[in-house]
Amino acid sequence: MPTSTTDRTPARVDPRLLDGAPEADGTTRRRVLELVAGEGPVTAGELADRLGLTSAAVRRHLACLEEDGTIAVHEAGPSSGRRGRPARRYVVSARGQSDLAGGYSELAAQVMRYLREIGGTDAVARFAADRYDAVVARYAPRLTASDPQERAAQLADLLSADGYAASVRPVSGPLLPTVQLCQGHCPVQHVAEEFSELCEAEARAFSELLGTHVQRLATIAGGAHACVTNVPIVSTPTSPQNLPTPAHRTRGTQEGTR
Repeated sequence: MPTSTTDRTPARVDPRLLDGAPEADGTTRRRVLELVAGEGPVTAGELADRLGLTSAAVRRHLACLEEDGTIAVHEAGPSSGRRGRPARRYVVSARGQSDLAGGYSELAAQVMRYLREIGGTDAVARFAADRYDAVVARYAPRLTASDPQERAAQLADLLSADGYAASVRPVSGPLLPTVQLCQGHCPVQHVAEEFSELCEAEARAFSELLGTHVQRLATIAGGAHACVTNVPIVSTPTSPQNLPTPAHRTRGTQEGTR
């Protein structure tokens, strides 16, 4: 697996590919979908800048993705101070998340249901804890930064390498200096919709890896367009009485409400 220094700068796509073979067109469309997952809510113009394409070419792909239900418009106000209609911003839909996840979600859900049937909810919780203990063991040696914000950025890189389309976004005006760890894709979304123990164990893993109490504001499994975790950038050591706050609602007070 790539290290935390993975270059996440997207490759520029040759616009001539758009007029070529269907498989080239599908590859570009898939890249658009992945960027919407990682950057959303995002405009056609922002996607065009990232991909090195014209806005018209990107809008054609967005129209196809919107038509087949893999993305949706997320109204978020104008992208500049100019008057006029708000810019159309796009996020990945539940169907789009499923497409990104591949075809194993139902099998994984069946296995988890069987585990719950033979071992009860405690067995599910132990499985989730063991799964994220392994994540902590794998990630911890690669989180080398002492600065909390840089450490969160390293964690986002590791998550992205594992398919979570993660990024760190600043938060304006908090009482404490804070950033948000955003995951635009969740490979286990459909299983986590039924087994919230996975989301709760993941939040505890983030707290342990970052060395601070974190607060989960929103989850894709709960219906939000991204998993959003508030991360104080002033260390607050964790303890059994200071565990991550789970998302009991799908929308939080900051990124989760946008």
